[in-house]
Amino acid sequence: MSDDLTIYRRILPHWRLDGSLYFVTWRLDRDQPPLDGSERDLVAGAVRYFNVTRYDLFAYVVMNDHVHALVAPTGTHALQAIVHSWKSFTAHRLQRPGRGRRIWQPEYFDRIVRDAEEVREKLDYIVGNPFKRWPGITSYPWLWFDPSAFQ
Repeated sequence: MSDDLTIYRRILPHWRLDGSLYFVTWRLDRDQPPLDGSERDLVAGAVRYFNVTRYDLFAYVVMNDHVHALVAPTGTHALQAIVHSWKSFTAHRLQRPGRGRRIWQPEYFDRIVRDAEEVREKLDYIVGNPFKRWPGITSYPWLWFDPSAFQ
C-alpha cells in the first residue's frame, strides 16, 4: 500500500489512497422517478460486471433512488473511473420517455474505509438499508455482499 494520499475536489472532496477500500454512494437526479425492478437489475449488473478484473466488490445495494457499494479498485483502475463507468453506462441504458436527460446527480460520495470495525459498520449499513426503508420485506433481490467480508 502506498502512503501517497491525494485529495481533489469537485463539489465534494475525494481522498485517494492506493490499496484502499471505499464506501461509495450515488443518487438519482432530483427530477427522476424511482428505479423500477428491471432498472435496478440493470444497475446491479453494471456494478457486478467488472468485479475481480477492475475492482474487488465486497457489497452493494441498489435502492429505488440511490446505490451504495463497498469496493476496492485493483491494478491501475482508479475509483473515479470505476464510478464514472457505472454511472455513464447505466445512464445511457436508463434513457427513456419519462426520464430526463440527467439520470444521476453529477457528484457522488466516497469514503476511505479505515479499519475492520468500519468495514463491518459499512457492510451492516448496506445490508440493512432496504429493510430499514421497507420494514415489511423479508428479502431484497438488489442486495449482494461477500459473506467472507463479515469475518
